[in-house]
Amino acid sequence: MHNILFFGDSLTAGYGLKDAKNQSLPALIQQKLRDEGLAYHVINGGVSGDTTSGGFYRLDYWINRPVSIFVLELGINDLIRGMSPQNTADNLQAIIDRVRQKHPQVKIALMGMEIPDFIPGTFANRFKAIFREIAEANDLAFLPFYLQGVAGIAHLNLPDRLHPNAEGYKVMAEHVWPVIKKLLPV
Repeated sequence: MHNILFFGDSLTAGYGLKDAKNQSLPALIQQKLRDEGLAYHVINGGVSGDTTSGGFYRLDYWINRPVSIFVLELGINDLIRGMSPQNTADNLQAIIDRVRQKHPQVKIALMGMEIPDFIPGTFANRFKAIFREIAEANDLAFLPFYLQGVAGIAHLNLPDRLHPNAEGYKVMAEHVWPVIKKLLPV
């Protein structure tokens, strides 16, 4: 059996869901793999509130097992905490480098994050650009916006308007699944 590790923050962990074990994005991808008869085990390595630096420091625990596909979803909490986009980019690159060092054959998918249009200026543009730049520089599978089709849509989010609800995760899974599927052997 091959492992797919989703490594991220609350958006991976399934924060606020009544049944994160079955409703989170990693759980929904596991179901899609089962439906297609594919022998993969999805691991949810999401920790609510995590930043790219926090992720880097807890990474070794998660990659101390075989990993065939590594799905990286971190960065939005860096923005919330006011970290510079360059710091976020450096940490994401360090995570990618460490994963490849431990698992040279691993396939990696990067989940991009965007910030709302009401935050103007260079900072917002730079934050958004780091994900595409890292994906291109490392030849990664890439989804430009992890919350595509869910962000800002009230009925797909928890009352905090930041985290998807179970229906929101279903929408996200429809966008993430094709990215993951392309990484599977034919």
